[in-house]
Amino acid sequence: MRLTLCMITLLSILILGVGDSSGECVEGNCRNGKGTFVYADGAKYMGEFKNGERWGEGTLISADGAKYVGEFRDDQLNGEGILVRPDGVKYKGEFKDNKIHGRGVLTSPGGNKLKGRFRDGEFVGK
Repeated sequence: MRLTLCMITLLSILILGVGDSSGECVEGNCRNGKGTFVYADGAKYMGEFKNGERWGEGTLISADGAKYVGEFRDDQLNGEGILVRPDGVKYKGEFKDNKIHGRGVLTSPGGNKLKGRFRDGEFVGK
């Protein structure tokens, strides 16, 4: 049950909170290249950009301390990545359109694991 609660916590706040794209490029090329962008809410993205969007490899740290390291496409979490919440919940696997989607492993702070396939943010089986 603890793992299920952790999973709900993770999924309910999966999108790493960049609701407002205002902010500033503080280093590098945040249009087409590598750079660091700090959002108005305190979130920070360090990585690759294409046409002003997060695209390629990068790290996104939300204002509450959640950290995603992995692939981005179309300014969203898309591809392989690792997401770690401040409470210790960790997901390593595939993402699609800011949701857990594909094969992955969800680990609770106590070390319990849920391994298998996820679809649109929900566990669907092994």
